[in-house]
Amino acid sequence: MVAAGDAGRAGVAERLGIEPGMVVQELGWDEDVDDGVRAAIEEQIGSDLLDEDADDVVDVVLLWWREEDGDLVDALMDAMGPLADTGVIWVLTPKTGRDGHVEPSEIAEAVPTAGLAQTSSASVGSDWSATRLVSPKSAKTKR
Repeated sequence: MVAAGDAGRAGVAERLGIEPGMVVQELGWDEDVDDGVRAAIEEQIGSDLLDEDADDVVDVVLLWWREEDGDLVDALMDAMGPLADTGVIWVLTPKTGRDGHVEPSEIAEAVPTAGLAQTSSASVGSDWSATRLVSPKSAKTKR
């Protein structure tokens, strides 16, 4: 039997489109990340999250990002390196009113500069929001 809290966390992985067997890399981990979100994703994929040192091609990058973390464009460019052609980047930022909150306009400005497109957002836990980024379809057809 699944406890109510577990059911809610499992839903996080599904909301993020993360399916069993996917390879997920985590960037920007720090003490403030939501361990419940991490655990739900690991349970869904059936393995551990890869760290920034992994060389694997990944389906999903989870980028924990805070206002003081530096240049978002640079971080997105780094995150795109190991990403599969159909992969997605989820930028996880503290919600409004939380330490390290990132204005949505900052993400919106960085995304096209990094050559990505913003498609949707989701709430992941009580403290974090997620923004889904993909490579624009028009760029894919030029390869």
